[in-house]
Amino acid sequence: MPVLSATAIAPTTTHAAASTRSAMSTAFGAMLQMHGMFAVVVRAIECAALTAAGAAAIGFSGGIGNSTTGNALAVLAPLTTALIATSTFAQQGLYAPASFNAPLKSARPLVFGWTLAVAIVIALAYASTLPPALGRTSALVYVAGLACLMVSRAAAMAATRALRRNGYLTRNAIIYGSGGSSETLIAQLRADPDADVRICGIFDDRMDQRSAAAISDMPCLGDIEALKAFSRSGRVDMLIMSLPLSAETRVSTLMQRVSELPLDVRMAASASTLRFHKSAYSYLGSVPVIDLCERPISGWSACAKWVFDKVIAVLAIVVLAPVMAAVALAVKLESKGPVIFRQKRYGFNNELIEVYKFRSMFTDRADLTASKLVTKDDPRVTRVGRVIRKTSLDELPQLFNVLLGTLSLVGPRPHAVQAKAADRMYPEVVDGYFARHKVKPGITGWAQINGWRGETDTTEKIRKRVEFDLDYIDNWSVWLDLCILIKTPVALLKTDNAY
Repeated sequence: MPVLSATAIAPTTTHAAASTRSAMSTAFGAMLQMHGMFAVVVRAIECAALTAAGAAAIGFSGGIGNSTTGNALAVLAPLTTALIATSTFAQQGLYAPASFNAPLKSARPLVFGWTLAVAIVIALAYASTLPPALGRTSALVYVAGLACLMVSRAAAMAATRALRRNGYLTRNAIIYGSGGSSETLIAQLRADPDADVRICGIFDDRMDQRSAAAISDMPCLGDIEALKAFSRSGRVDMLIMSLPLSAETRVSTLMQRVSELPLDVRMAASASTLRFHKSAYSYLGSVPVIDLCERPISGWSACAKWVFDKVIAVLAIVVLAPVMAAVALAVKLESKGPVIFRQKRYGFNNELIEVYKFRSMFTDRADLTASKLVTKDDPRVTRVGRVIRKTSLDELPQLFNVLLGTLSLVGPRPHAVQAKAADRMYPEVVDGYFARHKVKPGITGWAQINGWRGETDTTEKIRKRVEFDLDYIDNWSVWLDLCILIKTPVALLKTDNAY
């Protein structure tokens, strides 16, 4: 298992190092998505293969009659079985990266999921008017499906290992704690070909007092603040705490300090002499760890949201193209300047992104950093601007942000870098404010449809926004996104705070 040299990615102020970090961020972003896309591909292949195997088994056994209905069922029944099975596999975590490391560990839940799917279809066949022959062919379908799953999982394991040898399907991780247990952990991960993590660096707040200057040829890179800065700049997606469970104060402090970061947090089992039942552990390859915190909207969920965003954004652009053209013409005719206003805002993991809007202010009065709130009858806003701001039509160009990947359709609204509530910066008002950046920001959100949109002239308004944003992150689902999108037009009718 490859372990990155810490010196190669240690923070530096040189231009070359900055370019390296930028390249690493881009490459690792692709790797993060690769995990989910690989799972999608495997799931699609297994669904197609199980359908084909079932149809072939039914055909081999003589089919389900020569009628049109029988021929249709010969395909629909295996397809239904395959869809039930792959959905069950997904619920059991069998498309997570770790499940492709060792197929034998996944054998029992795979057999259970396939047995359940076949049993459901058999029950439907005998409980309805479906031809009894469908039930009689089930044994052959069952055996063919098991054989198909054995082949697909062996192929997935081989593909996983080949991709990892070439630097794909890996997760970047950092270690907190520089004691002997960290050295043991690094040695275990290096020796395990199925561990899908790259160790990027070691951090510890006690370096000057108790910790070694380097662990397994990897220097310690700093304290918790350095860890947070490194995670922001290098797109790390896992933190492994190599601390004993008895260090309760240090563990609690670290968990609180990193709660704003989009990280999976794990406790290394080797750091403690306590041993739990094997079901209490998850594994990096064969290295046991204890799960403390999960990164929101990751893996299969991230892929589902990505597909949802892209499909709906394309459809919305096509449908709303005449409206956008009319708004663009009105903006251009009323005042001089560009039609599109570009503004830097906070995106995922505190990255600065450029957000598009229809220009609603006079060009010479535009506020690029939003240091001054827009108020009622604000003289900086044009006549057209007042209309499109109240109706949120100025936000429509952000559909192109969704296609570019900087925004999602639904998520916490991206705030400008100098945005204030009652003349105080947002992070000064709300403890844990940056936790809302653990997911990609959106065009609309849970806070907006619940009435918390528009001017933030009081601290209560921004606190409520963040409260609803965090609630959205904790309870995300595709159905919640769909619900928010459906309710957004109704929420826009309430324009009390929109200027």
